[in-house]
Amino acid sequence: MLTHLTMPRLAMPDIKATRRGFLLGSAAVAGGLAIGFRPALAAGDEAAASNPFDAYLTISPDDRVTVISSQFDMGQGAYHGVATLVVEELGARWDQVDVTGGYGNIKQLGNLAMGGAAQMTGGSTSMVSSWDRYRMAGAAARMMLVAAAAAEWGVPEAEITVADGMLSHASGSKASFGALAAKAATMPAPADVKLKDAAEWTQIGNADLRRYDSAAKTNGTHSFTIDIKLPDMLTAVMIHPPKFGATVKSFDGTAAKALPGVVDVVQTPRGVAVVGEHMWAAIKGREAVTVEWDESGAETRGSDAILAEYREAAGKAPEATARKEGDSAAAMGSAAKVLEAQYEYPYLAHAALEPLNAVARINADGTVEVWGGHQMPDLNQFVASKVAGTTPDKVTLHVMKTGGGFGRRAVADADIIVDAVGTAAALGGNRPVKVQWTRDNDMKGGRYRPAYVHAMKAGLDADGKIVAWEQHIVGQSIFKGTPMEGMIQNGVDPLSVEGAANLHYAFPNQTIGLTSPDVGVPVLWWRSVASTHTAFSVETFLDELAEAAGADPVEYRLELLREAPRHAGVIRLAAEKAGWSTPPPEGRVRGFAFAESFSTYVAQVVELTADGGGIKVHKVVCAVDCGVAINPDNVRAQIEGGIGFGLGSILDEELTLSGGEVDQANYDTYTPLRIDAMPEIEVHIVPSTERPTGVGEPGVPPIGPAVANAIYAATKKRVRMLPVSKAMSS
Repeated sequence: MLTHLTMPRLAMPDIKATRRGFLLGSAAVAGGLAIGFRPALAAGDEAAASNPFDAYLTISPDDRVTVISSQFDMGQGAYHGVATLVVEELGARWDQVDVTGGYGNIKQLGNLAMGGAAQMTGGSTSMVSSWDRYRMAGAAARMMLVAAAAAEWGVPEAEITVADGMLSHASGSKASFGALAAKAATMPAPADVKLKDAAEWTQIGNADLRRYDSAAKTNGTHSFTIDIKLPDMLTAVMIHPPKFGATVKSFDGTAAKALPGVVDVVQTPRGVAVVGEHMWAAIKGREAVTVEWDESGAETRGSDAILAEYREAAGKAPEATARKEGDSAAAMGSAAKVLEAQYEYPYLAHAALEPLNAVARINADGTVEVWGGHQMPDLNQFVASKVAGTTPDKVTLHVMKTGGGFGRRAVADADIIVDAVGTAAALGGNRPVKVQWTRDNDMKGGRYRPAYVHAMKAGLDADGKIVAWEQHIVGQSIFKGTPMEGMIQNGVDPLSVEGAANLHYAFPNQTIGLTSPDVGVPVLWWRSVASTHTAFSVETFLDELAEAAGADPVEYRLELLREAPRHAGVIRLAAEKAGWSTPPPEGRVRGFAFAESFSTYVAQVVELTADGGGIKVHKVVCAVDCGVAINPDNVRAQIEGGIGFGLGSILDEELTLSGGEVDQANYDTYTPLRIDAMPEIEVHIVPSTERPTGVGEPGVPPIGPAVANAIYAATKKRVRMLPVSKAMSS
């Protein structure tokens, strides 16, 4: 996630039927059964009562079980997760299950881990939000099927078994789900839904269970937005302002429209769209268009100038305080030893493999359809209606899986939706149009992980124990200027300080400060959000303190986490599995780091060699505590993916600006991890009965500091600037 989006996480509401105003119910749907929840109806609300019941799952007469997911799938496996919960409780076969994206009912589909006020996918909350309600939906459907079978066969419900999509009785009676779905829809929804005990689970926690959609993705038959082909569809590419904040002053598309296959050149709310009968015509047409930009309101600073201003700000008092315990200044003054360090982090691009795209069709009756990766579908529906000049209820979304997101498709201004619907509207709405961003659109017109500077300071007593801890973070606010600006409290954007202001390390006196400069570069949550930089500062600085104290870095952390058993548990497990107490293989060194993010605990041990300025990461041993591991294979895959994603970002990735324009345009100059640099990875999952937490993002934060700590072990050079390639050559 997001990629992936993070938001303050709220207490999980109890949505058990009849409680908190939610009702479990059912409906007959085309001869089948639909199961879902809906808010309790107000007295006399007959109109609502007569509306069809929105579903979490449906069972059709042909035995198909369709799960309607509240969570968007961008490769992280959210669909597989919700399907697992339903299949477990329903007793279905995997080959009869489909998953589709739902939208349009915030009360039913809102993300419960974010308070339920909006349908969002992000912050590694998909399973947190789904854990109760999708299990309950599956169990309720099973109970209604059993009731239908009991009535049909004249036997007690308790004598009926459900397995592999079939109901059966010792008398020999058997029936498939589809055969009983219509009758089950007439049964009352159970008032008390009984979930399986953990000892009965065969799907949840099954280490051999593989992703239900792996085959279609690996054989190329799965359809993404980029594969959409509608009758009479056009294709458009965009020309965006080269500087952020610039607007179109004028443009000339005459030469472009003279080219074969170019249909039109139109201005949209965000730039100029070149529309062709196909992609190649649109690209050639784009090369022939001239645009004059109004840059009077544009950001013109380069990234070097911005970081220089950040460095200066880091040396001053913070604008806001995110956490203050004790008196760090006084404790620092009396410390036996004080250590300081300053860290720098560049802008980073999401750089997903599938660049942004969407297909829009404005129909003759004024209704609108949009195909795309809808990470915040209600927002996209609203924005599409505004651009098309209609109302949200006239907008139909087709929720597609997408080839990577990492947070990029959860954007408050819904930029790709504006481009697609805006282009369709500018064409008069007579033909559907696919707007396909090219790689340079994606890289130069993105929303980025903000650049940061951290000033770290710690005081040690004569025994090497930390008596004072101060961290001053300087960087742009992600929430500021968005509809979620209200999340900033007392000048603190929580997305700038998570991973620093919520540490469980037992620092007796600590102050976490924040300064949020105004910069015109658009920024956004990026996989693991603030923990991508806060964990690096904290975990590498802790290694410096451990060295100053003459302590083993693992034991040093365990002492600071003596009151945090789950934190300490993954640290011990990673150290044990990596053989931390034994010498590494000849020529290699080890580095250690730990991070809690999104309520999941991850510790990693890196083995690498550093030779002639080059770094080769050979192996990563990782321990993760994510509560109940719903899909262990997916947990491992997500952690492995997070390690690769994070490793690439710290080794070589850096997005720079010159005169306000992004310098990088493609993977040749912006370099995510190459496949030959992927290390061997071991993932060890802590057995747990705690509620599940996310795994899409928590694999990312520890890998950077673990590598940096290993580099120090090899070279005695501290990495205080990213990417590592830049730090090692400076």
